[in-house]
Amino acid sequence: MGWNWLLGMLLIVQQSIYPNLIIEHQGERVLSEVSRDNYIYKMPGIPLVNDEQLEQLMDEVAKKVEREPVNATLDGYGKVIPEVPGNKLDRLAFRQLFYGYIIEGTSSTIEVPLRKVYPRVDSEVLSSIKGRLIGQYTTYYNKRNKNRSSNIVLSAHALNNYVVFPGERFSFNFAVGERTRQKGYLRAPVIVRGELYEDIGGGICQVSSTLFNAVDRAGLTIVERFSHSRSVHYVPSGRDATVSWYGPDFVFENPYDHPILIRTYANAGQVSVSITSSELVALEPREVPGASKELPEEVKLDERNTIGE
Repeated sequence: MGWNWLLGMLLIVQQSIYPNLIIEHQGERVLSEVSRDNYIYKMPGIPLVNDEQLEQLMDEVAKKVEREPVNATLDGYGKVIPEVPGNKLDRLAFRQLFYGYIIEGTSSTIEVPLRKVYPRVDSEVLSSIKGRLIGQYTTYYNKRNKNRSSNIVLSAHALNNYVVFPGERFSFNFAVGERTRQKGYLRAPVIVRGELYEDIGGGICQVSSTLFNAVDRAGLTIVERFSHSRSVHYVPSGRDATVSWYGPDFVFENPYDHPILIRTYANAGQVSVSITSSELVALEPREVPGASKELPEEVKLDERNTIGE
């Protein structure tokens, strides 16, 4: 009994003299020093790691060291901008290092173990699908409406350089994301049940409609598409695609054996969408009527905003 008590006391004393843990990334300290006592259960004998505390620690470390990969893109001149790999915390390796510190006292410094994360689209893929134009469409808007124009430019930019792989489905709402003030979207007219109202992101349906017609020309498979409850000026009747974050979406699928690349341009009253792919793609295009270049008159909704609907 006495020996057990003495052994327990020795373990407690041994645990208390462990130095604090320093977590580093590329030679720089990631966090302030970590006290060993905060990550073990206070009891005599072999120390037991508090896994809940350890998970919280790994979450804090991950926020400071992880980096999302960046896809390869094309610049305005068609030049490939290379991809940038990302980093992910290797939690299993970190846990092993941390256990070594807690139980064995092997080291008071840990270099954060990382796994390389590769981007979805690399330079090789992009170079192989940028050359052949398989679908294109252009619509026009009244650039005097600043809010609506701004929304059109923002949503078009979100789609630029988007790659859809063979058999993959594209969702406009997923690709563009929720339209919020924080992202820069402004209040502009939208059509709801045949009537004009103002809402955040008004005008982006012109981008989705332009995309729909380019996609249709390219022979891609239309999965989900809804028309407005009243006609719109920027595309021929029946050629629109309305979208809403909590409502309709525009979805298509790539039926080809090669990826396709979406390129968008929106400026000075013009929205253009181009679809390109490999020179080897077995293209099955469709006929689509072009859009009118005639700009509509501005329609006043209130004293602050005018629209080009």
